Amino acid sequence: MKRAISFVLMALMVLSVCTTASAKDEGGDIVIPNVGYIKQYEIPDNAAMDFVKSMGIGWNLGNTFDANDDNWGSRDELLMEKAWVGVLTTREMIEKVHAAGFNTLRLPVSWHNHVNKETFEISEKWLNRVQEVVDYAIEDGMYVILNTHHDVYPEFYYPSSEHYETAEKYIKTIWTQLSERFSGYSDHLIFESMNEPRLRGHEFEWWLNANSQDCLDAADCINRLNQLFVDTVRASGGNNAERYLMVPGYAASADGALTDLFVLPKDAADNKIIVSVHAYTPYAFALDAGGDTTFELTNPVQTGEIIRFVSSLYKKYVANGIPVVIGEYGARAKGDNLQSRVNYAAFYVCVASSRNIPSVWWDNHAFKGNGELFGIFDRRTCEFRYPEIVEAMTKYAGYDKVTPK
Repeated sequence: MKRAISFVLMALMVLSVCTTASAKDEGGDIVIPNVGYIKQYEIPDNAAMDFVKSMGIGWNLGNTFDANDDNWGSRDELLMEKAWVGVLTTREMIEKVHAAGFNTLRLPVSWHNHVNKETFEISEKWLNRVQEVVDYAIEDGMYVILNTHHDVYPEFYYPSSEHYETAEKYIKTIWTQLSERFSGYSDHLIFESMNEPRLRGHEFEWWLNANSQDCLDAADCINRLNQLFVDTVRASGGNNAERYLMVPGYAASADGALTDLFVLPKDAADNKIIVSVHAYTPYAFALDAGGDTTFELTNPVQTGEIIRFVSSLYKKYVANGIPVVIGEYGARAKGDNLQSRVNYAAFYVCVASSRNIPSVWWDNHAFKGNGELFGIFDRRTCEFRYPEIVEAMTKYAGYDKVTPK
């Protein structure tokens, strides 16, 4: 929770660094806000900073290869790709996303439905299909983040000492296979160790409580699994010896990466570890179904939450030459609140870009109903349903687009 005094300080910061236009124009059309930062925050002169700068902004192929259904049974496993979104991925989709200004594709993949449950050997059919979609993006000049997604189960990787032996086997076996398959790929392919590793089903599933022995144990297990991931990839040879690797803290939260409980893995490569963070911030607007429906750039509580966590990541990592990527963010649709989502997208991307932190929108292809409606790109028509959100993001899509005054 934020103290009242921090809100005042954030309000002063917002007023001092940006000009805003957050309301609809007189004709009722959506307005793309101007968020004019006084400065680009200073970043160290190193290869890692140049690398993430070139990633620009990104888009998640969400609810697709990460779909999982333990009752899938004998049905064709390749159909799992469209189990949640109803459509298979095509090259045209990826090309349209790239053409719109997104330079990074995050490809979440759940592997546990596609492995031998004893040896964790990945199905050749599934791995071939994942590689095919990776190639769509790589061949189009994009960066690709490939991960292990909804695999946080005791039978696969669960960050606790009780289940560590199985988790260790799973992470080592999966990443050995992926490293071998993709060893010849350029640094446009990034490996991400785990997605939101946490104590699934625990009272502190989404909150790292430093006073909980379970959480302390989980944080330690995550550090060890991240180190195992790095060691496994590096030992595989080829371009994996120097590939950029992403690692999260507890639940991939900003707090999980900012705590001293999180330790960056040791690495034989020089500064090739990227800190992975997810941040649906401010939660009341971005993710909470019953929370705020509006986001205003003149609201210091809302804007201050974004500034606070991005500034903290900048001070701890970026300012010290360590790259950070926000692998998931977004704001769900809540009725007729498109203008607020546009305001949010512009402000969020601008704040992150000014500190050279790429951000990757979570798109789950959901547009209607009562669920988490994060969809912006209609994969059936290959068109963006909300081009104004895309325009707001691409206006500030990267460090070099935040113009100093």
